[in-house]
Amino acid sequence: MLNRVRWAVAHLVSSGGAPPPRPKSPDLPDAPSPQTAAPPEEPRSPPATAGSGSAAPAKTVEARASFSRPTFLQLSPGGLRRADDHAGRAVQSPPDTGRRLPWSTGYAEVINAGKSRHNEDQACCEVVYVEGRRSVSGAPREPSQGQGLCFYYWGLFDGHAGGGAAEMAARLLHRHIREQLKDLVEILQDPSPPPLCLPSTSGAPGSSDSSHLVGPQSCWSSQKEVTHESLVVGAIENAFQFMDEQMARERRGHQVEGGCCALVVVYLLGKVYVANAGDSRAIIVRNGEIIPMSREFTPETERQRLQLLGFLKPELLGGEFTHLEFPRRIQPKELGQKMLYRDQNMTGWAYKKIELEDLRFPLVCGEGKKARVMATIGVTRGLGDHNLKVCSSTLPIKPFLSCFPEVRVYDLTQYEHCPDDVLVLGTDGLWDVTSDCEVAATVDRVLSAYEPNDPSRYTALAQALVLGARGIPRDRGWRLPNNKLGSGDDISVFVIPLGGPGSYS
Repeated sequence: MLNRVRWAVAHLVSSGGAPPPRPKSPDLPDAPSPQTAAPPEEPRSPPATAGSGSAAPAKTVEARASFSRPTFLQLSPGGLRRADDHAGRAVQSPPDTGRRLPWSTGYAEVINAGKSRHNEDQACCEVVYVEGRRSVSGAPREPSQGQGLCFYYWGLFDGHAGGGAAEMAARLLHRHIREQLKDLVEILQDPSPPPLCLPSTSGAPGSSDSSHLVGPQSCWSSQKEVTHESLVVGAIENAFQFMDEQMARERRGHQVEGGCCALVVVYLLGKVYVANAGDSRAIIVRNGEIIPMSREFTPETERQRLQLLGFLKPELLGGEFTHLEFPRRIQPKELGQKMLYRDQNMTGWAYKKIELEDLRFPLVCGEGKKARVMATIGVTRGLGDHNLKVCSSTLPIKPFLSCFPEVRVYDLTQYEHCPDDVLVLGTDGLWDVTSDCEVAATVDRVLSAYEPNDPSRYTALAQALVLGARGIPRDRGWRLPNNKLGSGDDISVFVIPLGGPGSYS
């Protein structure tokens, strides 16, 4: 087992090799969108390749060709090379060409300091049109019948063990959300409570009368209240699951390596839905107040869920791990002694007599950023990771990883927002070295230096947050002004002003 732990440590600190070029996964079908709903999609930033006179080996060219950045950055081949430079770590933002992201959203990113070959973060910002699939009555919808819905969408995807899962999620997750919303278009536009069942189309299976299967009304309690908001939350949760299932189906043929944390924001009908699966974070800074809009899912925060699964399904532990947690690794000489422990039911600690099974490696080990599931992975929710195994073992880890996000809702209509009120999204590269209070202070400092109607202020804020977390090169590393180490991870930040589409375009 000691060798297994050493393998785990080596696996965590080593930088992965460049993945081979990935064939594109078949996208979900596009829905027709009106001209006013979303601007035409820009071409993907071209891959950086060696010049015609270069004698670089084929592997180098392949590595460059496999690297891509968000489309909205509009990077040239030279810009893409600068974005992939670990030594310079230049901050990348969309060009100030007059064509801005929705709501004048600010964005900035920087590559890691050598942790992985390429930047494994990805980002997406879209305006998505949803055309209803059917009417509430069950009749097929005529193309001209009724109006669809538009939702605004932002997504940050922090990849690990390769960038394939993050890139795939950035391309497709918003389309899965659109598919899940198609049945809800008329329901969400109708102020009356959602119907309990959607009627089947005539002649379809299940359309026959099944009232004889229902018992007397006296056997049933009153119907639960279901809100429109909860329907949108359910659509987002289902979209995450279908995205994860698509990654599982296509992980071999399309080389979707690794996994990714996903932090997604959907604005629909006056409400902001923040869905988080992983260790990225979102906060609202409103009139100096900090409103958390997510929580991180790590081996520590989800210890009890993981231990409960190991307790209920011990076969997942393979006889190599124990679902119990101890303050430190138990030594064979301590058999028969009593040591502190806790199980899936406990938040505190108690003593138990050490038995032979307790010498197995703990399912959850370490603390803080060093906490790991099965000594391998430091996040417990996200997309992908279908091929992930315990280091030097065939034991799968995916059963302990959940693709379902936690969704928090913020009603924009309940508060009068000013131009300085923002929603900040960041991958863990930002939050590893920056606190919520420090982010709020940067928001106040940067935005106060610009006119309230200057749309470039939010990009300047995103850049300031990234630069503040990256630091400057000094003493053979990247240092913050207090001389502490800056973030060596990939850093990606969205700054979304909360004035909404009525104030920003």
